[in-house]
Amino acid sequence: MKITPDHLARGAFIYIRQSTVDQLANNHESRRRQYGLADRARALGWTDVTVIDDDLGRSGSGVSRPGFERLLAAICEGRVGAVFAIEASRLARNGRDWHTLIEFCGLVGTVIVDEDGTYEPRHPNDRLLLGMKGTMSELELSLLRARSMEALKQKAKRGELFFTVAVGYVKVGHDKIEMDPDLRVREAIGLVFTRFAELQSIRQVFLSLRGDQIALPYIDPKVSGQHQVLWKLPVYTTVSNLLTNPVYAGAHAFGRTGSRMIIENGRKRIVRGRRKDRSDWAVLLVDHHEGYLSWADFERNQRLIADNANGKGMMVRGPVRKGEALLAGLLRCGHCGRRLLVSYNGTKGDVGRYNCDATRSNPGAAPCISFGALRVDEAVGAEIVRLLQPLGVEAAIQAITQCEHQSGEKQRQIELALEQARYEVTRARRQYDAVDPDNRLVAGELERRWNAALAAVRAVEEELAALLRRRPATLSAEERKRLLQMGLTWRPLGTIQRPPPSRVSGSSGSCCVRW
Repeated sequence: MKITPDHLARGAFIYIRQSTVDQLANNHESRRRQYGLADRARALGWTDVTVIDDDLGRSGSGVSRPGFERLLAAICEGRVGAVFAIEASRLARNGRDWHTLIEFCGLVGTVIVDEDGTYEPRHPNDRLLLGMKGTMSELELSLLRARSMEALKQKAKRGELFFTVAVGYVKVGHDKIEMDPDLRVREAIGLVFTRFAELQSIRQVFLSLRGDQIALPYIDPKVSGQHQVLWKLPVYTTVSNLLTNPVYAGAHAFGRTGSRMIIENGRKRIVRGRRKDRSDWAVLLVDHHEGYLSWADFERNQRLIADNANGKGMMVRGPVRKGEALLAGLLRCGHCGRRLLVSYNGTKGDVGRYNCDATRSNPGAAPCISFGALRVDEAVGAEIVRLLQPLGVEAAIQAITQCEHQSGEKQRQIELALEQARYEVTRARRQYDAVDPDNRLVAGELERRWNAALAAVRAVEEELAALLRRRPATLSAEERKRLLQMGLTWRPLGTIQRPPPSRVSGSSGSCCVRW
């Protein structure tokens, strides 16, 4: 008999684990079987039974498991006579944890009990069998992962894999998505892409939407199984996700993010959500469904976003910042190819100078180039004026049209919000009329919802009225004429007329402008 009085004098520890939250929600029978091991331990003669269920919802593949650590600590203290588990895979899915458990149990004389029998790690045959069980458990996990990932990849290649549906789309059937039929949702998302085409900066789009108090739709991730669209003022992440998600360009992508493993405090830790380069995506199907913009426009947007990034070195354009220099972020060094930086001096800090900062990364090297911004900006500005002057009238007319369009965008969004709010009032009224008036428990709640919907309509109506009061009047004929004249006589801002120098000493350089 492998179970001795010495084992019974110590405690029986029941280790319970399920790998995922989904298993906790759906696989109730497995959990009942594991908790039932406590009755088996008492039937075998143990009176001191401890259940360890701290690791419910945690994988056994090597991540941090406080319950397993607690079990090992109790074994080392000599308090454990037997470890009960439904099978070896519940205790560990990796060789390190499994063999550590066997080693500690063998040192202090603890037996391991599962549904198949009782094992004494001090006995060679039992130790061999336990080692094989651990190896098979680890192999089983690897095979399950490989099969599951390949199945997901094959489904993604058919364009039928949807873990979630992005806001702005609805799922049709089991393997297809279409644009949301809600006009307000479609126009709000389309407005984000329209403004990015104008402003060419995620942050500027975010600030303009916040400044105009334009709400964007979102799906609450906490409400599972429902595709309920909610509205709120945008945050930077919301705008960034809309502009960088290929689903809005009609593409189906899988494998955009990955994970990597690091060692932390002697244990494996998985870092998820690491973005991959597009060339490393597992699946990319262009023209998979109707998009809010074309794939060519999406790629152009991604190049602009990449150029605007900070901390990417001197070989990218970088964001355009404040300052008087006309060519900030556009000039490159003719020697090393780095982007030229701009510095400002003078009593007012408005005298610009372009510098190559190659010496920062190569200390001791000779500096490349450095020159004043005034004459270069004047020369380039004059060339731009010469080329654009024939188009000045058309550009001015386009500016007028664009100004009128932007002023109507917010009004359109508020009108759509008002239409939605009025629908909610009608819906609340129908619900109130359908209930028995004598049932005050229900009628009172429906009346409260109806009043809240009416208050929301009044708030939106007041917002629309305030916007119309602030909206500037239509340009008069004189104002239009003046604006057209500005298009013909435009000069770059910051150009200062100064007399030419009487003498130039030293070598001269050249500035090449590529259109």
